[in-house]
Amino acid sequence: MAIVGPSGSGKTTLLGLLAGLDIASRGTVLLDGADLSTLSEDGRARLRGEKVGFVFQSFQLIPTLTALENVQVPLELRGDDGAPARARELLTRVGLGDRWHHFPNQLSGGEQQRVAIARAFSNSPRLLFADEPTGNLDSDTGAHIVELLEHLNRESGTTIVLVTHDLALAHRAQRIIRLADGNVVSDTMVEK
Repeated sequence: MAIVGPSGSGKTTLLGLLAGLDIASRGTVLLDGADLSTLSEDGRARLRGEKVGFVFQSFQLIPTLTALENVQVPLELRGDDGAPARARELLTRVGLGDRWHHFPNQLSGGEQQRVAIARAFSNSPRLLFADEPTGNLDSDTGAHIVELLEHLNRESGTTIVLVTHDLALAHRAQRIIRLADGNVVSDTMVEK
């Protein structure tokens, strides 16, 4: 699903509400059946850790950790004994099997985004929220990232909700929600 609209229309705010990063001032947000407004911050964090992945425009990698370590962090926080092997598998799946020991500043923007995607898929999320995942990338690299997200979507069955200004990218989704001034102005299924 793609969320589109002009700057300031509420796209990132909606993503934050859907992910439980923010709490709605009215209404109800259900994430996999759980009412987010009834959960504590720790409860929302636990739910996100179990069911949600994030990919941000700015990658959000830890600069002092290698690609492998960046992907391992969420696995280790969950107490996963197989964190190194799972991180290597994910990095290989995103085409970075030979870049495990590189730090973010040694990677291109597209490679950094692929590390972020590998990290986002580390917990096998049911939902992946992506905020402008191709916004800082050139068009060729952005197209590769979109293909990678589509492949991981098909392979793992993860639902992807992405915010984008790129209408061509939005039309690759199955559903497009258009916002204006904080309101949903259209909700369209895309015919393939």
